[in-house]
Amino acid sequence: MKAAFVAAVAAFALTACAPHAAPQHGLAQPARRIVSLMPSLTDDLCAVGAGKQIIAVSQYTDAPCAKALPAVGNFSSVDTERIVQLHPDVVIGIPAQRLMTSGVRRAGIPTLFFKDDSLEDLYGDIGAAGRISGHESAASALLQTLKARTATLSASARFPRRPSVFFVEQALPIWTAGPQSYISQLITLAGGRNAVQSLAQPYAQFSPEVLVRLQPDAIVATDDAHLDAVLQREPWRSLKAVRSGHVFVLANADILSRPGPRYNEGIAWLIARLRPIAAK
Repeated sequence: MKAAFVAAVAAFALTACAPHAAPQHGLAQPARRIVSLMPSLTDDLCAVGAGKQIIAVSQYTDAPCAKALPAVGNFSSVDTERIVQLHPDVVIGIPAQRLMTSGVRRAGIPTLFFKDDSLEDLYGDIGAAGRISGHESAASALLQTLKARTATLSASARFPRRPSVFFVEQALPIWTAGPQSYISQLITLAGGRNAVQSLAQPYAQFSPEVLVRLQPDAIVATDDAHLDAVLQREPWRSLKAVRSGHVFVLANADILSRPGPRYNEGIAWLIARLRPIAAK
């Protein structure tokens, strides 16, 4: 999973300026047969009621509505032959997958790409999922519900001070989220602030020495970052957050690191852990 993440970040560097494709492009009517090349986009389709229209997905997809569907790709490759055999009306992915899906487009299959780097991208993707599948009303209602819940959560997290948070995407070597990332937005909504403000990319490798100088109030990681295995080593053991027990590992990484309709669960999880720190 970590190798896939690094590959996706590398691909992002080549496609960061790619436009958010218009969802109607190449589609005369709502798609009845959809191939989704990202777990987050599959979650969006399921959330708007289009689960029965999905015919194939990507590796790591775990949406209940997409169980037992064939996996035809991952972050770094797609099975073009299998996709063509399935006769989809549309294939959807992210800009980093543009090159690897060139064979699909040459086969004449409409292929749309949607950015997923920010909360606004997430909202746009849900709207696109509704338009592509013919579930626009459901998508609109879902967006209203999600945004209202986000506003309520954020209002509850107006702490006297904002704890600084260092997010660990990978522990060895250290990869983290920069200020332009989706993760950083969730930290802000949860009443914290990203300890890292110097990165130009949404996600990048980070210096251990700089981390020690930052001395964040809290360390947040997903379980597949394997942080527990290195906490007794440098630079981690030199961090006050580690010595104070302010290290929080999320077992269900999807609610925090996957830009999908469950993101409010990630915000709530963060708020519950940052509130006691902010009160000190």
